[in-house]
Formats: sequence, structure tokens, C-alpha cells
Amino acid sequence: MSQQDKLIRVVISFIIAVLYYYNIISGIMGIVLMVGAIILLLTSLFRFCPIYKLIGYSSCKK
Repeated sequence: MSQQDKLIRVVISFIIAVLYYYNIISGIMGIVLMVGAIILLLTSLFRFCPIYKLIGYSSCKK
């Protein structure tokens, strides 16, 4: 996973967390988006994306 890919995932997670915190997104949709944000954050921290592995994609430059 490239640095750019990790940065995008962290930024998206942060934006979703802020929107949830300020109740701009709430309810079921808020919970679903927060779970997605947590998954994005974890995949960026562990530098492994199972979906990339399934489709055979790599964002790292060789």
C-alpha cells in the first residue's frame, strides 16, 4: 500500500469521524460509515487491504 493510499484512507476516516461527532451523519447510516471508517483506518495502519489482495491490485510503485 502506497503512502498516498494510506493518507487518503486516514483523511476519509477522519472526515467521517468528525461528521459523526457533530451529528451531521447519524442513525444506521452513521454507524455503517463509522464501521467503514474504522476498517479504512485499520487497513492503513496494517498496510494490508484484503480487497486489493483478492483482485490482485497493488498501489505500491515497483
